[in-house]
Amino acid sequence: MNAADHGAAVFTDRARHAMITDKGPYKPATFDFLGFTIHWGKSLAGKWAVKTRTASDRFQRALRGISQWCKAHRHEPLERQQHVLNLKLRGHYGYYGRPGNRARLWTLLHWATRVWWRWLHRRSQRGLSWAAMNRLLKRYPLLKPTAVRIV
Repeated sequence: MNAADHGAAVFTDRARHAMITDKGPYKPATFDFLGFTIHWGKSLAGKWAVKTRTASDRFQRALRGISQWCKAHRHEPLERQQHVLNLKLRGHYGYYGRPGNRARLWTLLHWATRVWWRWLHRRSQRGLSWAAMNRLLKRYPLLKPTAVRIV
């Protein structure tokens, strides 16, 4: 016996994502597509809307790539490290910088800063305090996410 025997409709995975009613999704579901997680959320007007955010596996991959690069190049000059990190962040912001994904971009910047500090902290036995890291970030700032418009 299954649900169809009792008169319940059985939907395939693809159809489940397309079920929409006047009050929003039939069953709030998420799926990943091209590095984004597509999900339901409320718009500023309070209505249901399809939203996107960076998929968690892509977010972790980006952070892991930054960490591996910082580990391998921690003894290079700070100016070069900052330049390459900014290139990596700019590329990520360029692809994932979509409306509704702002929080994930700022989270990446936060964690990239922590990862950079972690590997700079390991360059010497005395380490690097966060006060010193904040001074370093004033001299060698990392790129901040910018608003992106879709044309």
